[in-house]
Amino acid sequence: MAVGATYLWIQLNANSINGDGPIINREVEYRTVSGTMYDLQPVDKTSHKIGHLDPDTEYEISVLLTRPLEGGTGAPGPPLRARTKCAEPMHEPQQLKVVDIKARQVTLRWEPLGYNVTRCHNYSLTVQYRARGGGKEESREEAAHGSQHTIHNLSPFTNLSVRMLLRNREGVKESPEIHVQTDEDVPGEVPLDSIQASVYEDKILLKWREPAQTFGIITQYEISYKAVSSFDPVLDLSNQSGKVVKLGNETSHVFLGLYPGSTYSFTIRASTAKGFGPPAITQATTKISAPSMPAYDQETPLNQTDSTVTVVLKPAQSRGAPVSVYQVVVEEERPRRARGGEAEILRCYPLPVHYHNASWLNSQYYYSAEFPSAGISSPQTFTVGDNRTYGGYWNAPLLPHKSYSIYYQAVSAANGETKIDCVRVATKGAATHKPNAVEPEKQTDHTVKIAGVIAGILLFVIIFLGVVLLMKKRVHTAYSVCVCVCVCVWETLNSTRQEMTVMVNSMDKSYTEQGTNCDEALSFMDTHNLNGRCESHTHTLVQSHTHTHSSHTHSLRKREAVDVPYHTGQLHPAIRVADLLQHITQMKCAEGYGFKEEYESFFEGQSAPWDSAKKDENRMKNRYGNIIACAYQSVFQPDYICSKLPKHDGVGRVFSLSAGPMQETAIDFWRMMWQENTATIVMVTNLVEVGRVKCCKYWPDDTEIYRDIKVTLIETQLLSEYVIRTFAVEKRGAHEIREISQFHFTGWPDHGVPYHATGLLGFVRRVKAKSPTNAGPIVVHCSAGAGRTGCFIVIDIMLDMAEREGVVDIYNCVRELRSRRVNMVQTEEQYVFIHDAILEACLCGDTTIPANQLRSVYYDMNRLDPQTNSSPIKEEFRVRPAQYFSERPNQLSGRFKDIISIDLIRPVLETENIRLSYKQPSAFIVTQHPLPNTVKDFWRLVLDYHCTSIVMLNDVDPAQVRPMLLGFVSADLEEDIISRIFRIYNAARVRGLHLKRVVFGPVRNGGGRSGTFCAISIVSEMLRHQRSVDVFHAVKTLRNNKPNMVDLLVLTHSSLTTQLLLLTTTKP
Repeated sequence: MAVGATYLWIQLNANSINGDGPIINREVEYRTVSGTMYDLQPVDKTSHKIGHLDPDTEYEISVLLTRPLEGGTGAPGPPLRARTKCAEPMHEPQQLKVVDIKARQVTLRWEPLGYNVTRCHNYSLTVQYRARGGGKEESREEAAHGSQHTIHNLSPFTNLSVRMLLRNREGVKESPEIHVQTDEDVPGEVPLDSIQASVYEDKILLKWREPAQTFGIITQYEISYKAVSSFDPVLDLSNQSGKVVKLGNETSHVFLGLYPGSTYSFTIRASTAKGFGPPAITQATTKISAPSMPAYDQETPLNQTDSTVTVVLKPAQSRGAPVSVYQVVVEEERPRRARGGEAEILRCYPLPVHYHNASWLNSQYYYSAEFPSAGISSPQTFTVGDNRTYGGYWNAPLLPHKSYSIYYQAVSAANGETKIDCVRVATKGAATHKPNAVEPEKQTDHTVKIAGVIAGILLFVIIFLGVVLLMKKRVHTAYSVCVCVCVCVWETLNSTRQEMTVMVNSMDKSYTEQGTNCDEALSFMDTHNLNGRCESHTHTLVQSHTHTHSSHTHSLRKREAVDVPYHTGQLHPAIRVADLLQHITQMKCAEGYGFKEEYESFFEGQSAPWDSAKKDENRMKNRYGNIIACAYQSVFQPDYICSKLPKHDGVGRVFSLSAGPMQETAIDFWRMMWQENTATIVMVTNLVEVGRVKCCKYWPDDTEIYRDIKVTLIETQLLSEYVIRTFAVEKRGAHEIREISQFHFTGWPDHGVPYHATGLLGFVRRVKAKSPTNAGPIVVHCSAGAGRTGCFIVIDIMLDMAEREGVVDIYNCVRELRSRRVNMVQTEEQYVFIHDAILEACLCGDTTIPANQLRSVYYDMNRLDPQTNSSPIKEEFRVRPAQYFSERPNQLSGRFKDIISIDLIRPVLETENIRLSYKQPSAFIVTQHPLPNTVKDFWRLVLDYHCTSIVMLNDVDPAQVRPMLLGFVSADLEEDIISRIFRIYNAARVRGLHLKRVVFGPVRNGGGRSGTFCAISIVSEMLRHQRSVDVFHAVKTLRNNKPNMVDLLVLTHSSLTTQLLLLTTTKP
């Protein structure tokens, strides 16, 4: 017998039949043992399958035999009992939901499971869940019964991922995972070791950390305080108590109006929505204050003689500690230089000086008396100079020919502190009669002082005259050098050289080779009036020189130090946009003071306190130990996430700077996003660079809960050089959904710069256009939050300044950023790149055209100027990048020796690097039409890069491009386009071509028509996604990678505009 879940195979035993006569009919009778199910089936073979049975059910089976005529049907044979197997569950537990949520337990409910679902009487139901909280994740499972289960012993405010498993002997079915968060509970105690008290005389600054176990969102802190004792027994402390409430994100408070020298008890409790947790109690004692001296309306003594002065001594008011002693101080008045507009500052006398020691100590004062506090309990008179001793101090007679001031001071001491307050109670003038002799020492001192003043004045005049003469000499030398250079270059320049070409050529050189073309740029500046693409379209940058010095020769490769107007390192004024090209060229070429020296003048390292960074709870939140936020700039205390920059004048954006989030800080990062009402994140790093993790993936692919913040990815827009992600963000307890956009620039290497600034400038403009003006600060981060982050912010601020004021102040902007966060703009290369990027933005401008304005703008740009016989479209086309040449060996692979791709974007073959193509971020490979000796390389390139389409834009005989293992499939002619289909194989790997979305475009010179084709494709894609076009940006990007891309002005713009105008008339 064979047994299945829904069938039984039985075998009839013919030897067990009793009686005589033939068997004319066989039937099988079967019924359930525990049920009422019954059925009868005919059998015509010795083996029979009984089907459509229920799984895991016991059946009783009998056989009925029938003979002819009177034999009839006999009684059933002995019954056979058999049980079917269990079957795999029909489906998973359904309608799983949470019916009750508490702080430490969650109750689940699901649809009841019947036999028709379990398909087995013996099955198990299991609840599996993962609990995530406090940076830890724990997985558990529990057996469940019935249709409801409660998970106990959970931690409050913990994220749970729960699923149900239905399991029997034949299989398992899992339910979809549901996510839930346990309810909040009262928090734990505020850590006692985190409470810090900074004490003053009448206030205490109290700081603390949130509880280690928050069990929810801390909504507020309650701090109760009460004075418990004082050093001054007469103080009434009954009114020194109170209670303050602070918000959940505030962990400090200043208690004002306290009594000096008093001890206060503080009780701190944290609260969530569920109530207050246990209290933490600490004590702190204020500092004592100096006694309050009584008021003296006038400084006239009661009585005065040539050697004595009688004054009134009054008791002082204690402040925090009893007065210990009173002292009378006599100070000799000496002539002082008058200080106009400055009030006299009264200084007390803490150091005791006896009259006998005053002379050799050169002290102007001495103690004449000291009294215990009990000795002056009421006002009493005292005669200064009565030649008696008080408290160990001799009250010597006053000298008649000298002037004195009499001071009265009180001293309080407690808890290791000593405070003194004093008041002048009388003055005594010198006697009117002339003294007998003048002290010779004083006469000598007076003479020396006069001589010193005269010598100082003479020295200042000599230095001033020397500086004036030196400056005149330097100006004359600089002018002569400038004239020589200009005359020499004027004779060598071609008169037909285009102005904008040189400007952008000098800017677009690889930033690792800056300065190689300085002489050409400087000479061009000296001989032309440059037209910049700025606010005022005609700025005269440098005046032409007409002096000639034919006998003078000057090396164009070794230029002498140029007199740079911003070279002092001390004064860095803003630079006019019209002078920016001149300034950058001079800084790159000058040997005395250039970008290297200017960058090295920036302060390195810490420039502000790092108190928050040094806290234990924040040390692990710093990705790099040497780049952390300053205490006064850190955001989201005490979680300490990033630095916040204030709004710059005229710039409507505020930036928050952050290092790339780590797994430990992702929750804090999103909480900061919500707290600061941020709508824009700018990310200028990749997750992994050169095999090192630079930033964790802090965003979800779908939906993720970061403690009390739920983040959902709505849209991802992939562009050639950056990615735009849009998130919906919700906060538990807040009835709103916010939209946050992340702009992720992917083409910026760590500690380096992009190869060209064109893409980054477009990225900056896109961020600026898409950032809401009413939102919170824009959060910018790279890996360390210093180099690339600083570059982005400086470029953004300077572009606004250039547009608004016509000047840029890059040096002072970088210096200000570095004063707020360590090492912003980390390398000299990045500092130079900022200048070049801003220069490119000023020269090229923003050439984006809305789709609805394309037709009118195109016609305006084609309008010729009758005076210059030129048009705006021609001038724009002349702004082209420089050409980059490769090494000599691979020029044999090129059809034209002057049209060669740069190494950075050239595809690499598996066996050899040929120089006939490059790789474009938008998935184009552009190449020259292959030569006979490069045909094999051409097809290897097609195979290695999985190209599925080849666009050929010339009429060369296709028979030249047949490799050995190439099979022709079919050809089709449609109007003026021939479509051929080939099948290509690699003999070594024996595999066919795999489909990829790559377009491969050979053309005769690999430039003009291919560039036009790529440009039309790129701009068309931009039009579909952004409803705007930027022909200039597309063409310049292509020419950055290959100089001859798009080489025909009329064809290019006519083709592009015709295609775009057709697209703009079609609804998207």
